[in-house]
Amino acid sequence: MKTTLHITSGDIAGSNLAKSGLTGEVFVWHDILYDGPRNPGWPTDDTLGARAWFLGQATRGGLDQEHILRTLKNQYRRIAAAAEYEWIVLWFDACLFDQAMLVHVLACLLHQGIRQVELLCVDAFPGIVPFNGLGQLEPSQLASLYDRRRPVTDAQFRFAVLADRAFAVQDQKLLAELADSADAPLPWIPAAMARWLKEQPDPASGLGRLESLALQAIRAGCTTPAEIFSAVAAADTPPQYWGDITLWAKINHLADREPPLVRIDGPTLRLPQWEGIADLQRFRITILPDKADA
Repeated sequence: MKTTLHITSGDIAGSNLAKSGLTGEVFVWHDILYDGPRNPGWPTDDTLGARAWFLGQATRGGLDQEHILRTLKNQYRRIAAAAEYEWIVLWFDACLFDQAMLVHVLACLLHQGIRQVELLCVDAFPGIVPFNGLGQLEPSQLASLYDRRRPVTDAQFRFAVLADRAFAVQDQKLLAELADSADAPLPWIPAAMARWLKEQPDPASGLGRLESLALQAIRAGCTTPAEIFSAVAAADTPPQYWGDITLWAKINHLADREPPLVRIDGPTLRLPQWEGIADLQRFRITILPDKADA
């Protein structure tokens, strides 16, 4: 048998993990598993096709749909083959993005009958404030965490299946119950669920938390993507679940509303949803008056 498969989120974290000197192979999972169409647990072919379309739309063509579909299929092939390893070690942050990924990966491993799994969930590191994720850590710092890994228990597997179902079907009642759960077997899940519930449209404004923070920054005079990013990052509670691409999507949503709340001026009509599509320094975002207040 092969020795160890390390599964993590984020290419930077994966690259540094591969340089850490730890034994085994490193595999980086890619998907936004708290949002978009999917079924709980192991995906169907229809689910993978729907997700490839969703992610293609979410990146506004920055990622080709066929490329996404190949990536998704490869990920599940790697999970199906994970029984070849003596141990699978999961490296994830405590944020919403990683926790949704963690419970899905655990549910899929359980579906394949794979239980030789250890978990490292990191929500802080000495000297790094604010701590926003494993991608901030150098290879040696990642290696120093390795002895903190613990075997995934039966209770954690079962809880992961439940949490994965809540994200997959967007069961608001179950999401709220898990957000309020005490002594959760995966103790970072309640906060992740609570953060996702904050992203649901507010009944009065129709905006989620991240959209509200972006609008607040623009109203305060931030006009460039970089300025808005810095202001929102300072206002949000770490660890952040989002990155620049997610924030650009939220700003685009503000411009796509009817009536629009902001205007985007730049080389393209909307902020790019993938690197290299357009120069972000050439964009300016300005507030538009709310017609209801005019």
